[in-house]
Amino acid sequence: MFEIRIICEPADTDRVVAALDHTFTVGTVTVCPTRDGKRHRLYAPADHRSEPEPWPTPEEAYALAPSVIREIGWTAGTAADKPFGEDLDREYWLRKAALLDRIALLDNAEDIRSDAAEVATEAARRLIAHDLDDKGGYYGAPHRPEHPATAADPRGYVRQEYAHWAKNH
Repeated sequence: MFEIRIICEPADTDRVVAALDHTFTVGTVTVCPTRDGKRHRLYAPADHRSEPEPWPTPEEAYALAPSVIREIGWTAGTAADKPFGEDLDREYWLRKAALLDRIALLDNAEDIRSDAAEVATEAARRLIAHDLDDKGGYYGAPHRPEHPATAADPRGYVRQEYAHWAKNH
């Protein structure tokens, strides 16, 4: 356990407290004015967050997924039907990344030499980039798109996000 002390502009107080809460296990944050009254002093007892849960297994993530053939049809149809000049939405990028992850897992299970794992990783990075652009919709538990574990295992992030999406859609 340790104490964090911060001096910040009053307009930044809520954002700083939210960032502390996201980064650490934080107790009650005490807010006091500085001596000149122009800024805030924040005091917070904190502790390191426990290690987050591991990524869902492929079996957990894709338990509710349609067949690979059906998902190929959905992603191809969605891309083909997209009006010119419009961006594809998060659902498209999520389902495409999950589909390519599933194909790579099948290739790996059957010892097939292909670039499916590389393609799946690139699709996962595309989903992460979409989520980092703050276009909304990501679940982010246990890992948010900016977390170092996400960069280390992009396909794990896809499984996390797909598992949550599948349960809620």
